Formats: sequence, structure tokens, C-alpha cells
Amino acid sequence: MIKILLVDDEPRVCQGLRMRLALEPDLFVVGEAGDGVAAIKAVQALGPDVVVTDVDMPKMDGITMIEWLREVASSVAAIVLTVHDHAEARAQARAAGAKAFICKQEDVERLIDAIRHVVISDCT
Repeated sequence: MIKILLVDDEPRVCQGLRMRLALEPDLFVVGEAGDGVAAIKAVQALGPDVVVTDVDMPKMDGITMIEWLREVASSVAAIVLTVHDHAEARAQARAAGAKAFICKQEDVERLIDAIRHVVISDCT
């Protein structure tokens, strides 16, 4: 079972993802957070395998939160899910330590594949 934390300041995004991911027998959403600060607390409390995060959020953005993960919780894989699909955002995410970058306009199957891929590749 892959444990996932969803991080987005739009509650409807998290709700929709939670409902879709619940259809996958090997994926389990352990929690949600609306910003990077809440995400850090949730990572510490819930121990997810994967964090799926937006970039642009209040209090702490997703890139800063991914940098924290890399330093403090390196076993947690980060996937960026954002509308900000441009070269600079991709480069920042990659430099911070994100394992995948998915545009919100893409099919959710791409996100599901990425979640499975980052967990499998981290185990090998």
C-alpha cells in the first residue's frame, strides 16, 4: 500500500484526487494539507511514502516544502502537480528534489503512474 499526502490550497483539488485515488487498490491517501507548513506537520505525523504538491500556496510554497523533505524526510518522494507548467517551474522542482512534475491539465492516470513509479524506483 502506497501512502499519499495531498497538498493543495484548493480543497476541491484534494477532494477530487482523494476520490480518484481511492479507486486504486494499492494507493491510500493518508491526509491532506493546504500549504507547505501544514504539509510538513502532516509528513511528520502521518509518514506518507509520497507527497503530491502544488507549487503556488500560501504560508510556504511547494518548492520550499520539497526542499525540506529532501533535507529532513528524504525517504518521502515528492511529485509536483500544478498548473504552472513552464521550464522555470520544472527546473525549480527538479532542483528542489521533486521526482516527477505533472501538469493539472494532464490525465490523472499520468499522476497515478508517477506515484507508483517513484515508489518503485526509490525501492530499487
